[in-house]
Amino acid sequence: MTLRSAFTSFNLPVKNVEQSKAFFTGLGFELNPQFPDNENSVAIVIGDNLQVMLISQAFFNTLTEKESVDTSKYAQMTIALAFESREKVDEIVNTAVSLGGKLHAEPEDHGFMYHWGFVDLDGHLWAINYMNIDAAQG
Repeated sequence: MTLRSAFTSFNLPVKNVEQSKAFFTGLGFELNPQFPDNENSVAIVIGDNLQVMLISQAFFNTLTEKESVDTSKYAQMTIALAFESREKVDEIVNTAVSLGGKLHAEPEDHGFMYHWGFVDLDGHLWAINYMNIDAAQG
């Protein structure tokens, strides 16, 4: 099956949409002008056709009958993004920490792959990666 959509989205509950919006735009991601930006949600473009919908916790609770995860205790998923260089990985993680995020782990250098991570303002785990495809294949 091939998805045919302008953007693939995933929804993350946040405590404060404006603070989360400032955090992610501070990391260099852009708002998606095709989606409403209000007190309940904002769409942040994080890839060529990938976006995260930051949704207020109260509004998120109307979208599901399940209880949302307490990110201070549990991890529901890790969001992994790949970037063009080790320097970009370091830049994003260091910027995330400067904006109020926390380090998730120490950097890992596997030669062909470099990995580091942060926890955003709402406790969601982000894995930031660089992979040297030539070194991985060789």
